[in-house]
Amino acid sequence: MMEFPTVPYLMRVCTLLLLILLMKSGIAVYSNFDYLIGLGSYDITGPAADVNMMGYANTEQVASGVHLRLRSRAFIVAEPHSNRVVFVNLDACMASQLVTIKVLERLKARYGDLYTENNVAISGIHTHAGPGGYLQYVVYIITSLGFVRQSFDALVDGIEKSIVKAHENLRPGSIFVNKGELLDAGVNRSPSAYLNNPAAERSKYKYNVDKEMSLLKFVDAEWGPVGSFNWFATHGTSMSRTNSLISGDNKGAAARFMEDWFEQKGSVKTDSVGFEDDSIPRRISNIIPSLGENHHKLLEIASSFQSPPGCTATRTSSVARRVRGAVSQVDKPRFVSAFCQTNCGDVSPNVLGAFCTDTGLSCDFNHSTCGGKNELCYGRGPGYPDEFESTRIIGERQFRKAVGLFNGASEQIKGKVEFRHTYIDFSKLEVTLSKGGASEVVKTCPAAMGFSFAAGTTDGPGAFDFKQGDDKGNPFWNLVRDLLKTPNKEQIDCQWPKPILLDTGEMKLPYDWAPSILPIQILRVGQFVILSVPGEFTTMAGRRLRDAVMAVLRGNKDFGSNIHVVLAGLTNTYSQYVTTYEEYQVQRYEGASTLYGPHTLSAYIQEFKKLAKALISDQRVEPGPLPPDLLNQQISLLTPVVVDGTPLGVNFGDVSADVPKNTTFKKGDKVTVTFWSACPRNDLMTEGTFALVEFLRGKDTWVPAYDDDDFCLRFIWSRPFKLSLRRKPP
Repeated sequence: MMEFPTVPYLMRVCTLLLLILLMKSGIAVYSNFDYLIGLGSYDITGPAADVNMMGYANTEQVASGVHLRLRSRAFIVAEPHSNRVVFVNLDACMASQLVTIKVLERLKARYGDLYTENNVAISGIHTHAGPGGYLQYVVYIITSLGFVRQSFDALVDGIEKSIVKAHENLRPGSIFVNKGELLDAGVNRSPSAYLNNPAAERSKYKYNVDKEMSLLKFVDAEWGPVGSFNWFATHGTSMSRTNSLISGDNKGAAARFMEDWFEQKGSVKTDSVGFEDDSIPRRISNIIPSLGENHHKLLEIASSFQSPPGCTATRTSSVARRVRGAVSQVDKPRFVSAFCQTNCGDVSPNVLGAFCTDTGLSCDFNHSTCGGKNELCYGRGPGYPDEFESTRIIGERQFRKAVGLFNGASEQIKGKVEFRHTYIDFSKLEVTLSKGGASEVVKTCPAAMGFSFAAGTTDGPGAFDFKQGDDKGNPFWNLVRDLLKTPNKEQIDCQWPKPILLDTGEMKLPYDWAPSILPIQILRVGQFVILSVPGEFTTMAGRRLRDAVMAVLRGNKDFGSNIHVVLAGLTNTYSQYVTTYEEYQVQRYEGASTLYGPHTLSAYIQEFKKLAKALISDQRVEPGPLPPDLLNQQISLLTPVVVDGTPLGVNFGDVSADVPKNTTFKKGDKVTVTFWSACPRNDLMTEGTFALVEFLRGKDTWVPAYDDDDFCLRFIWSRPFKLSLRRKPP
């Protein structure tokens, strides 16, 4: 006997079909998706020639081309008709207070009070291979010959556009979180300082650096996964202090690998060339067209092809021919993946250890010197002696871990979107310390840098006779220091045991040398909490801050028991390092670079606990004193591009040295072409490319294959001699 469906059963089926149709049609079904999410990305590469790079403070490290273009990547998470937060990850050494101020001004002009300093965080990945000159304080722009307007404008424009893209992409979606250990992408470069932390505290942790990566996966209601942001601690110093090519270093490489991995994974027709397996890109990162059965015929045609003389390139053509621009879908948001920085202060990607260049032996443990000289002690990356290979390996290790976390992310983010922000004058902040039931009030100090700052690190050694771990100073360098500013007794006592080399917080000519007013900020998306810190926290300093905030949040039932807290380092502005009190006593590089004295970390913990308590009690926070806007006081000594020229009978774009005729190449071979070029500072080719490699498809169709965004393509530019009007890449 046949049974017919009941009316309630039919209603349930119809309801299910209706929901499926609604989702396929793109109509929002808010009951299944808790947030509006939007992601955006934009080029911030900046000038690729003549400009000193930010990070190593090496005057000889001047940009001369592009290894990887730099990007600003942003996500926005909003509760419908309620709060929203913006997080921006920059392929830059650090955030800049002045850049942040100007971005916020533009956002206010465009959106009113929707995006302000309260709910916008701008964080740098800490690459040491990006153009400098974009910060507003003197000490950070000395080596770049002052302020560089091109660097600054590229950042402000790119950050704004990445946020605008994220805003325009806002759609219903969900967020998932996952975390896991990555063991081989960072080592402690100041282990003697770490060992000065209490043994009982160190015993709580398995490693002397944080090995955990935390990842957010963003899923659009219609399109599915649209991006991921992760936080992991390792320095952007795989590229050395002598590198002159613009690069996002290991984190920039990892981001490019993951974005290309996802685009290839979702592509209908892909090829496995360049992959170690079906899902992980290897040395190259691009969308490779299928070679097909006529591969050998194409090789024969290509081997006899002579490059024609160069033709005029326009920004429009450079954008249109870019590899990734050619494959993007107009109606679908591009996948955005960001590899963010956290408490990397004492974490190096040079995981093989530090060795003396003269003897090959390990450097001195306590001072990182070789025969008393810091200049000979260098960390070695996993691809040593090839810095590009080290960058690729550390980037790929982060990328592989991120892919695993991305694919396995199942814990859904749920809960409120909230934020708290305030400005604090760290030059004179009272801090209450609790000791054995009693309390003591101490103060932070005006900014100052110690002698060990000038010694540098194993990632980038300093010069002269400085060494890490110096808590005495030197009479000669004291005389040199006093020519600039002699610290008074109060400052000397406040900063003790740091011997002061530069009293930057009290140096005001021609304008401020160091910041005093700093922003601190908490962003909350459900059970995921981001602590925005304007500096580089060491491993243990970051752990203490996270634990302190976690203890406050755990007392609130709204958060539940499964709280995720990450530090976003180098965010909104930059104020160098933050060590623990115990690490400060050792005065290695990080301690000497902790600007506001031995109680700097305690000050951060005190003020972040206040923000956390205000967050859970729904209390407002006083905005605090505003930081200065020093744009109109900036001085620039970098000369502009006056004129470009070529030899008689040669035009811009002409090939100087072509690929040898009838030459074929196999995968892994290096191919070099030299052509006459104008200075890259004339046109930054934003969202474009300086160099493009094409594949021949058929007899006369050339398809873009590699550009400035690819790890395997390097655009190198130079003058025949320093003051020459003629320019050509070598």
